[in-house]
Amino acid sequence: MLQRVERPDGDTLMRAVTARALAIGALALAALSPCRADDAKLPTLPNLAADLSQTSVSGISSGAYMAGQFQIAHSKIVVGAAIIAGGPYGCAESAFADLMPGPGAAILNLSKAVNGCMLNALALWGVPDVDQLVRKTEKLADAGRIDPIADLKNDRIYLFSGTNDRTVVPAIVAAAFEYYKRIGVPEANMVYVSDLPAGHAFVTEADGLACENTGNPYVVDCDYDQAGVVLKQIYGDLAPRSPTPAGTFTEFDQRPFLEGENNDGMEQSGVVYVPPACLKDETCRVHIAYHGCGQNRSATGEAFIKESGYANWADTNRLIVLFPQASVSAVNPQGCWDWWGYTGANYLTRDAAQIRIVYKMLETLAKPQS
Repeated sequence: MLQRVERPDGDTLMRAVTARALAIGALALAALSPCRADDAKLPTLPNLAADLSQTSVSGISSGAYMAGQFQIAHSKIVVGAAIIAGGPYGCAESAFADLMPGPGAAILNLSKAVNGCMLNALALWGVPDVDQLVRKTEKLADAGRIDPIADLKNDRIYLFSGTNDRTVVPAIVAAAFEYYKRIGVPEANMVYVSDLPAGHAFVTEADGLACENTGNPYVVDCDYDQAGVVLKQIYGDLAPRSPTPAGTFTEFDQRPFLEGENNDGMEQSGVVYVPPACLKDETCRVHIAYHGCGQNRSATGEAFIKESGYANWADTNRLIVLFPQASVSAVNPQGCWDWWGYTGANYLTRDAAQIRIVYKMLETLAKPQS
């Protein structure tokens, strides 16, 4: 997660990350390129004839911001989104970002991200300004840089904030709820859960740390099946979950999707979960699950992927679950998804490197099975 730099007393949130980014400056941002073992042999992402018109997204923390960005950029194909411990679209972009092109804008945005879009420390200065964010979204849609707003208004939305979350405080998630209302999503299409004593984490029925905790692997047991609630909110009635996933978790090579991209902030491999039915003649949908900062595979192993519960529901409901992976780098030491512009000024649009990369993964999943 974009999280507190935790000590037992839990005092200072993300100061180390902010200071490091400011110190590294423009040269390091421009030079950012994660190391990849080009000779590593990894499976390719399979062709599964998936129905992309029924795609959904979810994410925790930085992954929540990325889920919202992908949803809004590609609302023609995305039918629903889950924003878990995240805030409204575009929240981190500084008012001065357009006046400072290049790496300087990302540094400005990072300060606003931490103080205004996580801690709610800029509330007296009107941050987050939901009405301004709605206007910005409409302007991007009018310019054709994201899909039309009309395609967003029928989406199903789930939002979540734990009462013990001190990393992205509840007021920020409440702002995301207001954003969706003001952009035109009917309240009847939304569920906002804010009464569970969870820390900054993905919530499960029986796996992970104690409910109130914030810490690696950012999965907590609150006797609440968040994956099931998310998928039911998006897709409606579902068949009961499988007690044990019968499909396959496959590590796949992300590198083919990175070709032509600069400063993409992606790992060399991701994971896809494929239920047995999706290898046959049944047409399956895709759910994209974005990890949070400090929660990618290099930091926490398979905990989020295998303990979230998404695979159990996927098995019985014709769902492929895609777990793309962001990487650690000098200016992104926690492996966060880009919600403040470290990959470039287009990070909120269809032209964003990470959004293009994940969309290309979807296109591959949609190709006919060979």
